[in-house]
Amino acid sequence: MELLSKIRCPQDLKKLSPERLPQLCAEIRERILETISKNGGHLSSSLGATELIVALHYVFDSPTDKFVFDTSHQTYAHKLLTGRQERFGTIRQHKGLSGFTRRDESEHDAFGAGHASTAISAALGLAAARDAQAGGHKVVAIVADGSLTGGEAYEGLQNAGMLQSGLIVVLNDNQMFISRRVGAVGSFLTRLLTLGAVRDAETSIKRFLARFQFWGSVVLRIAKRARVLLFPGMLFEEMGFSYFGPIDGHDVIQLVRVLRHLKELNQPVLLHCVTQKGKGYPHAEVDPTMWHGPGKFDVETGRMAPPKPAPATYTAVFGKALVGLAEEDSRIAAITAAMPEGTGTDLFHDRFPKRFYDVGLAEEHAVTFAAGLACGGMKPVVAIYSTFLQRGYDQIEHDVCLQKLPVVFCMDRGGLVGEDGPTHHGIFDFAFLRTLPNMTVMAPADENELQHMLKTALTLSGPSSIRYPRGAGVGVPMDPVPEVLRVGKGVRLREGRDLTFAAIGNCVHPALKAAELLEARGISAGVLNMRFVKPLDLDLLTEALSRAPRLVTVEDHVLPGGFGSAVLEALCDLPLRTKPEVLRIGLPDAFPTHGTLPVLRELYGLTPEKLAEQAASWMGVKAPSKA
Repeated sequence: MELLSKIRCPQDLKKLSPERLPQLCAEIRERILETISKNGGHLSSSLGATELIVALHYVFDSPTDKFVFDTSHQTYAHKLLTGRQERFGTIRQHKGLSGFTRRDESEHDAFGAGHASTAISAALGLAAARDAQAGGHKVVAIVADGSLTGGEAYEGLQNAGMLQSGLIVVLNDNQMFISRRVGAVGSFLTRLLTLGAVRDAETSIKRFLARFQFWGSVVLRIAKRARVLLFPGMLFEEMGFSYFGPIDGHDVIQLVRVLRHLKELNQPVLLHCVTQKGKGYPHAEVDPTMWHGPGKFDVETGRMAPPKPAPATYTAVFGKALVGLAEEDSRIAAITAAMPEGTGTDLFHDRFPKRFYDVGLAEEHAVTFAAGLACGGMKPVVAIYSTFLQRGYDQIEHDVCLQKLPVVFCMDRGGLVGEDGPTHHGIFDFAFLRTLPNMTVMAPADENELQHMLKTALTLSGPSSIRYPRGAGVGVPMDPVPEVLRVGKGVRLREGRDLTFAAIGNCVHPALKAAELLEARGISAGVLNMRFVKPLDLDLLTEALSRAPRLVTVEDHVLPGGFGSAVLEALCDLPLRTKPEVLRIGLPDAFPTHGTLPVLRELYGLTPEKLAEQAASWMGVKAPSKA
């Protein structure tokens, strides 16, 4: 690390000659590989963006000049160049560096982001604030990973072109989302990559169009329209941007020359850079999807740490169940937003490619598209991570629930997700879905119940949602055939005289273990698997309170507006003779930090031991010791 070790801030980078920058890029890649092989993390994207980030910091003056990344999982080189080398080994670890940009982590992180398609809008806001205050600094949006398929990116582009504010948008075109790029935008960017043919044709067309300059405005408009058809880059020019590119995003010296020129322009500019996801690490270059976010691995061999024997993941169970149900019903269709592998819908694609739709990073479109499918007689299943489905909230309310359409929302990564941290924890879905009329909200206690809930959802005449956690299931036996559950009905799993745990989703089995720990301390605790957040099983709750005077709700979700809040609301409306005692256990009104799941569950009190401790303390009984 001859060069990297000497860089404590971007000003140190500027002391190097441009000819030494390729060596620095190699050292940065080596440091990223060394660290991520031990910690896990976003590898392919950060490797692919290395030269681009080095060139940006070499030309511009952060933190005075502002960089806004979209999505910011490509920013590992940025962290290494901005005073975070000593802590880089802690990335994505509890109390360590975030895997994304965060304003509270560094003054060089102008805007935090873990979702796609936000950079242009945010950067335009920063540029407008600069202009309103007569500032002179530069603002650069670095857009990557298929973010131009998200509608917000185009809203930002058109507004930037209209305002004509000095903004530089760098399109880091790596021909990928997390999985392979899809859609018309991906197709036209791919056409741009035939560099020689485009440049030769453009020269000829320019000479041809020049002949029409004396024929009046009508011919000029026709000629201009013809040029738009021939050169997709003109799409950005028609939106008010000056388009440059495409250029080689791994030629750091050329990048420096181009960026120095663009820095002097005071207008909206779009620079199109072509990069390779996983650049510099052969294994990631060959399969950038697998290496998008690997766990621990051996750098030399590329061999990943073998997974410990564990039950099937919820994702795999969902994918298999969906395929099985689609075998029986040709109306079932699957929709995902650029994450077929992450949601398990890749299995559906392999079996039913004509009924599978990957819409790109466009959650709003995914929801309304599903509503249209439902209107046409199909049974759409929308598989999107909980944290990303939030982006389609208006469409869920306006286009699905208002019309009572039978769309099934399957939310992977429900609850705490681990090292990805605050932007990815799926902890708000109960709250934003249960308030919508006509919506059925459910969460399985284990992987077997997941397949039954999917079957149930597909029989309903209105919208429904199923949320389930990341990772391995509980390991319960799987029923050979999915069954239809009674909507709005939970089940009693354990009798108790002193208190009852009313648990939902992946908190059911921890509640059962907590009840066993309490029994050892002389506390008799019952356990309910509520299954449904909406509609709630009021009969089961009433019966539980008649047997035990205390109720403890447990959820892997924020307490405000969550499952426990729904229970309290229901109890207020029930004609109970005495006011019940209720303890709500869940996540606080805050954004949980990042860390491993065991660490986070311990921190937020969701382990069996912590559940038992909280319940015992609430009752004034000495907390049980850990088993």
